[in-house]
Amino acid sequence: MNWGQKLINPVLEKEFRLRMRTVRSTAAMLFYLVAMSLLALGFMYVASNNYGYNAFNPRRSQELFYFISGAQLVLICFMTPGLTAGVISSEREKQTLNILLTTQQSSTTIIISKLISSLSFMVLIILSTLPIYSIVFLFGGVSPGQLVSVFLFYLFMMISLGAVGVLMSTLFKKTMLAVILTYGYVLVICGVTGLLAIFWAAITSGNSLIPGLLLGVNPMGALISLLNDEFSRDVFNHRVPYLQLWHIFLVFYTVVTSAAIALSIRYLRRP
Repeated sequence: MNWGQKLINPVLEKEFRLRMRTVRSTAAMLFYLVAMSLLALGFMYVASNNYGYNAFNPRRSQELFYFISGAQLVLICFMTPGLTAGVISSEREKQTLNILLTTQQSSTTIIISKLISSLSFMVLIILSTLPIYSIVFLFGGVSPGQLVSVFLFYLFMMISLGAVGVLMSTLFKKTMLAVILTYGYVLVICGVTGLLAIFWAAITSGNSLIPGLLLGVNPMGALISLLNDEFSRDVFNHRVPYLQLWHIFLVFYTVVTSAAIALSIRYLRRP
């Protein structure tokens, strides 16, 4: 067996062929790129009008980068559950899961292959947005290292959300239920944590570390801290100057992702 056969097992190869060769995949990528382009152009249009004489201020290129990065994170949180929350439950509904389980592929191989194949399309979409980011580099103000760190953050976020989506798809037999629960999870980590952080900071007048911890598990809070080191210091009131929100994010969701994958593997072959 060569290395290609070891890396691309039958499950992964089938999923790649099914996901990458459909009209729906092409349409989804087109919709995503159009949405991101309109958001970037919309920001530039608003910024140009505010500048005074219909010209984009190059000094605001960093703000454009922040805006595009935040908008892309929102789209990732919106699209990833839909790509991953039905990978196992759909096999049950089509009555093909039992056939898949009788193959020589282990539970670990099946779960990892399903996760990789479902996220590969999302990775392709994210990479296709690089020309949009080139607008920022045209004006300067952003380093290539920042762009790389943001894309690595996206990849980690997709893996984490994808692992939870696969877990829900494994635990529940109905795809619709798995999708709803996965989106509920996204709502909690993206919305509820942010609101609780604001509420806690208001009632404690900023004299507590709890808001910082809540923002540490919030994807948008972690992304902002990755782009701006001062944000974390302000959130913690300079009590823990070396702790960044994205540090908390990385540790917390590494545990969540590992637990989700382990539970998916364990419960895949349950009756």
